[in-house]
Amino acid sequence: MRINTLDDLQAVKAEGVKLTYPEKIKIMVGMATCGISAGGDKVYPALAKKIAELGLDVALEMTGCIGFCQREPLVDVVYPNRVRLTYQAMNVEKAEALVEAIKADQIYPENLLCRIDQEELLIDGKLKVYANPQPVKLSVEVPRYDEVPFFKKQVKIALRNCGYINPERIEESIGRGGYQALYKVLKEMTPKEVIALVKDSGLRGRGGGGFPTGLKWEFCHNNASDMKYVICNADEGDPGAFMDRGILEGDPHAVVEGMAIGAYAVGAKEGYVYCRAEYPLALKRLEKAIEQAESRGLLGDNIFGTDFSFRLKIREGAGAFVCGEETALIASIEGKVGEPRQRPPFPAQAGLWGKPTIINNVKTWSHVAPILARGAKWYKSFGTEKSPGTTVFALVGKVVDAGLVEIPLGTTLREMIFDIGGGIAGKKNFKAVQTGGPSGGCIPAQFLDTPVEYESLAALGSIMGSGGMIVMDERDCMVNVAKYFLDFTMEESCGKCTPCREGTVRLLEMLEGITKGVGTLEDIDFLIEMSETIKEASLCGLGQTAPNPVLTTIKYFRDEYEAHITQKKCPAKVCKELITFRVDDEKCNGCGRCRLVCPVEAVQGAKKELHKILQEKCIKCGTCFDRCKFDAIIVE
Repeated sequence: MRINTLDDLQAVKAEGVKLTYPEKIKIMVGMATCGISAGGDKVYPALAKKIAELGLDVALEMTGCIGFCQREPLVDVVYPNRVRLTYQAMNVEKAEALVEAIKADQIYPENLLCRIDQEELLIDGKLKVYANPQPVKLSVEVPRYDEVPFFKKQVKIALRNCGYINPERIEESIGRGGYQALYKVLKEMTPKEVIALVKDSGLRGRGGGGFPTGLKWEFCHNNASDMKYVICNADEGDPGAFMDRGILEGDPHAVVEGMAIGAYAVGAKEGYVYCRAEYPLALKRLEKAIEQAESRGLLGDNIFGTDFSFRLKIREGAGAFVCGEETALIASIEGKVGEPRQRPPFPAQAGLWGKPTIINNVKTWSHVAPILARGAKWYKSFGTEKSPGTTVFALVGKVVDAGLVEIPLGTTLREMIFDIGGGIAGKKNFKAVQTGGPSGGCIPAQFLDTPVEYESLAALGSIMGSGGMIVMDERDCMVNVAKYFLDFTMEESCGKCTPCREGTVRLLEMLEGITKGVGTLEDIDFLIEMSETIKEASLCGLGQTAPNPVLTTIKYFRDEYEAHITQKKCPAKVCKELITFRVDDEKCNGCGRCRLVCPVEAVQGAKKELHKILQEKCIKCGTCFDRCKFDAIIVE
């Protein structure tokens, strides 16, 4: 059914509510990339088979990621009285036992993570009536969603539907408020009013330097042209980042609706989602979302019976990191080499095919509809004065609980890592956190109470970036970390401008020399000087931010650089050329485990006799250290 009127929209909304909150038990399996890789693709068919075997009248659905990737596979049971139980780390056997418990009208007691009252998680107030939980007597103690440390300080706006709807069913998106804002915009607001509201909300681009979204839209709106475009930058290439992927896999309609609103505001008729080909599931669900929106009349000609028409297409990127820069991205869509160009003119003046164009990333577009539905005042109730609202981070690295996290801007790094992330894994000591991906800076422990916002992070030499947050502990060598990220940005440089093309190579050469113990103290000052030159002279954001890991690690961990140079030692015992493995004579009992796993037979010794490592043969792979159960292998 094509949706033209408010009654049509409400009818589909009612249909979606029945699917989302059915009158019978519904089981949902997290089937985003993280859930599938953890075994969700085995749990789902096992549930289906068991349900059929027992003849249960139970709905079985897939959903996206609720964010707690560390605890996947996640399985949720939504009861008719609107209470939802979330189970963690499920497998086939436990999934079958869960179905048997449902058959027996019992609560399966194992692997319970939390109970969720849907009412608290809906952002559209009108939907609360459909999710008014009734008291349920549980035989086991189950914490509420807002009592679980990982979720407690989060506020879901961009991720509002991820893990709560079937992302391949548009009715469920509409059932939770989807496309309500688009209807309101097209029926009640002028383009200028939309832009004014977005400006008033203070929404800043959730990537790069955080340019005000409404201001960018206004520039494009004011540039007269026979054709304009809107683009979604889904070219997520940072190591350890999966924010865009999570949203596109869990709620692609959030992006589609946001882009349609943006197109109306600036006067565009066509849009493109530029997504890397390495995201096949995200692309599949996005393509399906576009098809469903077109079939319902929410994309295409005369949307909601108005004279506004908008078509959306997908362009797949080949994985070039530099295509995350907007002018390089535009060039790629046009079929050209993905290289940045000098600005001005800015894309809002002359972008895709020379026409005014606005580019925002997945997270930014996902914020648009809630802002239009709830208003600027509501949005500014989260975050800080200069950085309102929320943002999404991929919290990864040496934390206990990694995952996709959405927090109000202004939340401190300490809260992110120790409250939400559960602290450092293995009871190790925190050392640093890098924000902003390979172009970000490494922030040490003394700044853990820094609020996560654009200006605060920039003051420390880092950036907000697209939302990667990599946590490091005492086992990480900061010189090696800088080398790792420099190697990445050097490889991803398009080579167009000399400072980036040649400068990153020289930086990497010096870092490699230091990690091998052949660097000099003069190299440190030269690294700083060259880094500053590259930042100032590079053409685009890749080169301008590539030296950040070098500058911040020198600034905050200069002693590690000096130890590599003057002592020929790696304090974290990471750099191979500067470490030695040997056997502790007092702890070795001759069990032979280290000897059996050594790939080059560098460990010598008979069973139950003291072992020895032949230094001339040792390749310093660390296998013996990892395998020894008696702490008899020493790294020096």
